[in-house]
Amino acid sequence: MTSQTQDDPVVGSYGHGKALDILASSRPANIKAFAEELLETLGDVSVLSNRTGLAMLPFKDTVKGTDFHLGEVLISEAHIRLPVQDVEGYGAIVGRDLEHAMAMAIIDASMFAKHMESRIVGFLDDECGAQEESDRQRLRQVEATRVLMETF
Repeated sequence: MTSQTQDDPVVGSYGHGKALDILASSRPANIKAFAEELLETLGDVSVLSNRTGLAMLPFKDTVKGTDFHLGEVLISEAHIRLPVQDVEGYGAIVGRDLEHAMAMAIIDASMFAKHMESRIVGFLDDECGAQEESDRQRLRQVEATRVLMETF
């Protein structure tokens, strides 16, 4: 989210969508600490909304290829504005952690403002690496439960 004249930011090698994916899955303590660091140098921040609610969870039927709603999921969302830089930021995560959503919105607004861009890229690199390692560990755990039916 931003004023109508701006394009989605590209931070380092991360497009806006990829950066938001990483932020939404970031380790809560890390993203909150990083957002606090950014807040100290941003100036005024206006909170437009900060709330929890239910959202429909879309899913794709893999057989027919049609979209449907699997059910509702609790989300936390935050929408902020940086008046001096004339940019907005938005964050939404699954669950009830409003501070995480607010931290995501602060980083999103900072990306649009090109504020501390190298620090944001470093944070995204670290979180992306941690998420990839977590995925590898989970896949190893799943693989350890695989049963080869030919051995029975």
